Amino acid sequence: MTLSAAVVAITLSASAVAPASAAGGPCGQGGSGSSSGSSGSSGSSGSSGSSGSSGSLRVLAAAMPWIIGPPDGGVPQLTGRTKAIEMVTGPGSPNDTIKRFNVSGTDLGIMWDNGNAVGQNDVLMAFGDTVGDCDAPGDDWRSNVLFRSSDMDLSDGMRIDSSPLNGPNNSKEIIPGFGIPGEFTTIPTAGIAVDGVQYVRFMSVKSWDQPGYWTTNYSAIASSIDNGENWVLEPTTVRANIEGIDIPGIAAVTPGNSNFQQSAFVHGDDGYVYEFGTPSGRQGSALLARVLGPQIRDLNAYEYWDGEDWTPDLKLAVPVIKSPVSELGVQWNGYLNKYVAMYTDASNSLVIRQADRLEGPWSGTQTILSGHLVPSLYGGFMHPWSSGQYLYFVATTWDRYNVIYMRTDLDGLQMASTDKIDRPDPATTGEAQLLKIEYPDEQ
Repeated sequence: MTLSAAVVAITLSASAVAPASAAGGPCGQGGSGSSSGSSGSSGSSGSSGSSGSSGSLRVLAAAMPWIIGPPDGGVPQLTGRTKAIEMVTGPGSPNDTIKRFNVSGTDLGIMWDNGNAVGQNDVLMAFGDTVGDCDAPGDDWRSNVLFRSSDMDLSDGMRIDSSPLNGPNNSKEIIPGFGIPGEFTTIPTAGIAVDGVQYVRFMSVKSWDQPGYWTTNYSAIASSIDNGENWVLEPTTVRANIEGIDIPGIAAVTPGNSNFQQSAFVHGDDGYVYEFGTPSGRQGSALLARVLGPQIRDLNAYEYWDGEDWTPDLKLAVPVIKSPVSELGVQWNGYLNKYVAMYTDASNSLVIRQADRLEGPWSGTQTILSGHLVPSLYGGFMHPWSSGQYLYFVATTWDRYNVIYMRTDLDGLQMASTDKIDRPDPATTGEAQLLKIEYPDEQ
């Protein structure tokens, strides 16, 4: 069951944002018992635990009053330039992720082109905290899972072909983390392919704090040489965020590493991989690094934008996109002839900025999907094969805790990178309205 927009809006106004939580989790009070609740990928509870791969980290749902049922497949019917097409995951999804992959609730869905790895042209899609059977002990919880899609017709939805499994019809946790004490869960934040190898930057969550804030142990890269089937942790890529992390061979906390706990990867046309970095939580600015593709595992090879030039000194990096930037994705858009940055802003809406260069300047914001119309919204990530007039992307809402496939008409959104004026929310101008929420049994 999904709460009405009015009820969720009231809740959001009290908490500023409504991320998932270790208290309650996607199965909510409809879950499997009175002593547990799944963690959420962008959570807000103050509890913490041991490594996510060691088992369920569930705590009862009393602290999250807006979570009153299990994951659902409600698709918002919207007027305006942005439309919700279908659920990618969970109830009502044409991908039947519950039966095929034991995925009834999940979030994020970070996408990247696999670079034709193993001779297969796929988009890989990494999700955060995931649950399966809400009546099973622990809700079949996993820190993260991965899907593959070769669907090139973006207009009619996104079909999932396969997922790494650890049993019949059960997507496996692909990145368990280093298993250090206090490692609550491990959440993918960015993915990229370099020379046929897949790389995912992930964050290790130590605790969910007040809404919109969380504390990470570190961020790190995991790699896969078999198109995402199996993953290897790369200790040399760890950016420690707190003192006392006990990982053999890992350097102590370095000033500036706290600003690269969440990431967005972009291929440059100059042989570099560019990495935007933000702190843990939803309040930070975005900094920019670059590294030659073959050296992505070597943090000593990275350079940082200092406002005028590239420097090897991380302490000199300056923001390229001002705060607050939450769950950032960046890619080139041929229709706008600009780089596009998409993220959740302070009003809990998905916005974009445009730039000619990754270093900026970046334009003012344009609201693509209003949090006033789709409350509890977060995590907008663009489809890497999106081209032409329509921008295809996915977004998550906490109240349904599943990933929605969406598109935006870009006609008329061309904006100079030097234009710093934020455009009004189309929900406030009347351009966009929520007509209803359509549930699977109504379709």
